[in-house]
Amino acid sequence: MALAPRLDLRQSQQLVMTPQLQQAIKLLQLNNLELADYVAEEVERNPILEVGDPSDQGGAEEGGEHGGTASDDYLREGGESGGDGGEGGDSGDGELIAADRSLESAVDTSDTSGAALDTDYGENIYNSDGDSDRVEGPASGSLSYEGGGSIKGGGIGDDRGLDQTLEGEENLHDFLTRQMMVAVHEASDRLIATHLIDLVDEAGYVNAADVADVAPRLGAEPEDVERVLLSLQNLEPSGVFARSLSECLAIQLKEQDRYDPAMQALVENLDLLAKRDMTALKRLCGIDQEDLTDMVHELRALNPKPGLAFGGVAVQPVVPDIFVQKNRAGTWVVELNSDTLPKVLINSQYVAELSDIGGSKEARAFVSECVSNANWLVKALDQRARTILKVATALVKTQSAFFEHGVRFLKPLTLKDIADEIGMHESTVSRVTNNKFMSCPRGMFELKYFFTSSISAADGGDAHSAESVKYRLKELIDAEDPKKILSDDKLVTLMKAEGIDIARRTVAKYREALRIPSSVERRRQKNMG
Repeated sequence: MALAPRLDLRQSQQLVMTPQLQQAIKLLQLNNLELADYVAEEVERNPILEVGDPSDQGGAEEGGEHGGTASDDYLREGGESGGDGGEGGDSGDGELIAADRSLESAVDTSDTSGAALDTDYGENIYNSDGDSDRVEGPASGSLSYEGGGSIKGGGIGDDRGLDQTLEGEENLHDFLTRQMMVAVHEASDRLIATHLIDLVDEAGYVNAADVADVAPRLGAEPEDVERVLLSLQNLEPSGVFARSLSECLAIQLKEQDRYDPAMQALVENLDLLAKRDMTALKRLCGIDQEDLTDMVHELRALNPKPGLAFGGVAVQPVVPDIFVQKNRAGTWVVELNSDTLPKVLINSQYVAELSDIGGSKEARAFVSECVSNANWLVKALDQRARTILKVATALVKTQSAFFEHGVRFLKPLTLKDIADEIGMHESTVSRVTNNKFMSCPRGMFELKYFFTSSISAADGGDAHSAESVKYRLKELIDAEDPKKILSDDKLVTLMKAEGIDIARRTVAKYREALRIPSSVERRRQKNMG
C-alpha cells in the first residue's frame, strides 16, 4: 500500500451546544431571584436592553400583540393564550418591545416621554400640613425655615441615602469589647483580652488550643492569660468565653448560685446525660430520681450558645417561584410569581436611531449583535416561563390528592413520569425543579419534594410514596403510649396492617432520617417527663 497525501471529503452530523442553547439551559435552572440578577448583568452589557417594572402591565394591555387578559389566562391555566389583542398605535416616543408575564413578545406603545422624571429638584421644596413647618431651599444651598431663624448649608452635601446613615446592629465582638474596656484596666491585660475576644466564635466559645497559644504568641505568662480569661467570663451574655459546653453551663449556674456539688457532678458528666444513663447519674450525684429530673430541667433552661444572640447571620426567606391556589370553580390554578420575574424591554427607538446614524462597519456589527442577543434573551425568557408552567401544571395534576388531603396521599413520582407527560427530556424537568419553590395552601415546598420513590402495597394495590410512609411513621410514633413504646418490628406490623409492605431496615432508615431515636431512647426520654 502506497503512502501518499490525498484529499478526502467527508460529511457528518454532530450536536453542538451553541452559546444561545447554553444560555437557555442556564436560564432554565435559575430561580426568579437569580434570574433577576442575571438579567441585570445582561442589561449592563447590552445598551439596547432595559428592565421595566414587573407589576406594570399597562403597555402590554394597551398596545401589545396579546392583551393582559389572555396572558393571565395562560398563567393561571398553563395553556395557550386565549386571543390576540388589537394593534397598538405608534406613539412616536419610547416604543418598547416587552417580554413580561404575558410570556409573549409585545410592543409597549406607552409614551414615556411625558413621565414625571424631569422635576426641577433645584427648588428642593418640602411641604407639610402646617404652614409654619414648611422648609424651602433654593439651589444655592441655603435652607430657610419659616417658623423662625435660618439654616445655612453652604458645604458639600451628603448624598448618602437613609439606609446608609442608619446605625448598624451591634455584633458580639463590639459588645464584648465595650464591656472589656470597663472591666479590664491594665494595658497588658487589655492586650490579652483583645486577643481573646478575637478568638470568640459566633456561638460565644473559645477554642482551648487557641487559648493555650495566646501566651507564647504575646510573650505573656500562662497564668496571666488564664486570669484574664476568667475575668472575661463574667461579661454578658452569660456563658461567653467558655472552652466547652460544660464550662458554659457552669458559668451560667454560678451566676444563678445553683452550682452545688450535685449540679457540678451532673455538668461534668453530660455524656451520661446524652446517653440517658440515669442510674449512673443518680449514683454520681448522690440524689434520687425526682431531684435529678429537676436538675435536668434547670439545665434545659440555660443557653448553650449565648453568642448567637448577637450578630447572627440573617436567614434569607424563601421566595416562591410558583403559586398554586384553588379558584371559585374548585380547580387548582397554577401561575408564576410575576412580582419577582424581570420584565425585559428592547428600546426599538434607540435601535432605529443607531441604524439611521450608520457609522463604521464595526459599529453596525456591534448593534446587530446586541439586537440579536436581546431578541434571543426575550425568546429564552419566554420559553423558560412556558416550560416551568408545563412542569408545574403536570405536577399539580398528578399530585392533586396531596393538595386536597395532605402528605398521606402523596403519590410516588419520578422525573421520567413528568417528562413523558409533557413530552420533554428528564434533564429538562430536573433543571426546572432545581432550587425552585411552590407556594400552596399547605405551605411552601420545593419542586423536588414531589418526586419520591415508591413502596409496594401489601395487598397488591397502588404503591405508596416514601414521603407519605415517613409521615405515617411519624404519626404512629407521636401517638404511642409512653408505657408501650413501639419497636421497629411493631411498627412494621402496624404498617403492613395498613397495606404498606415495608421492611424493618427501611423503618429504621426512615426513623433515622426523621431524627427519631430508637425505642430504648424514646422510653428513657418519655420516662423523664
